[in-house]
Parts: sequence; structure tokens; C-alpha cells
Amino acid sequence: MSQAIAPAGRTAWSALVRGLGFLSLWIAWIGATPADLVPGLATAAAATWASLRLVPAGAMRLRLGPALALVPRFLGQSVVAGVDVARRALDPRLPLRPGFVHYRPRLEPGLARNAFAALTSLLPGTVPARDDGVTLVYHCLDVSQPIEAQLAAEEARLAGVIAGAREHV
Repeated sequence: MSQAIAPAGRTAWSALVRGLGFLSLWIAWIGATPADLVPGLATAAAATWASLRLVPAGAMRLRLGPALALVPRFLGQSVVAGVDVARRALDPRLPLRPGFVHYRPRLEPGLARNAFAALTSLLPGTVPARDDGVTLVYHCLDVSQPIEAQLAAEEARLAGVIAGAREHV
């Protein structure tokens, strides 16, 4: 959407897009029979209302192309992370060098940084443990891996998805 659109128009557009997205999820999971659509519409309306309260329209804009390109990577990283953790847990020969890594993200605290923490929780063997407003602290299964480089690469990818993501200095 353009910056020239009034806040009320932006909110209406955001509500429409989110509502259709929630209704689409309902239909994909539950079905589209007439008996299912009535509670589906009510659920989509409630989810849209909650979504707009939690993340107001215009608080974060996504670039569709880069966001769609991130989806396969996100799914792939989920699988790789799960397999890696399972292998390390079940094979005593694989090294475990657990510890904490402190990473100073360039994204400022808020929605974009929270999205970054959620996304990076899917890197193999890493879990965000704390955010003190300056650094994110990750618990890692193997601190000898190039974790900071991986985090920086993921942050750059996510920054390309979020329009207007501001850096924290």
C-alpha cells in the first residue's frame, strides 16, 4: 500500500487482507461446507480483530516477493534443525559443545526483532534465550559452529522482507 493512503483506509485494507487470510486457513483446515463457514467467518473476524490489536495496520509491512522466497527456507530450516538436534541427541559420537552466544542484532527492539528471534529459533541447535534490548542471547548445542555468521545472514534476509525495518544503533 502507498504511504499516501489515510490510516483508516490502511486499517480497512489490512483488516480485509488478514480476514481473508484467516478465513482461507479455516477453509483449508476445516472445510468449506455451509455449516463450517458460519463459525469460520466468526473465527476469522475474531482473529482479525485480535491481529489488528496486537499488530496495528502499518506497524510492519512485508515485501511479498522476498517473504514468499523466505517460506521454503523457513520450512527447510525447520526440517534441518529437527534432524540435527535428533542426530546429536541420539548419536554419542557427534560433538555437543553447549553454551551461550551473544548476538547484537541490527534490528531495533519490537516486532521486527521478535520476528527475527522466532525465525532464528529454527536454526539447527539454537534457541533464543534472552533479549536485553541490546543483545539476543542464544543457547546453542555447539558453540564451535559459525553461529554469529548464520544469525547475521538470517537477519539480512528478514530485513529484506520487512519494509521499513529500522536498525538499532
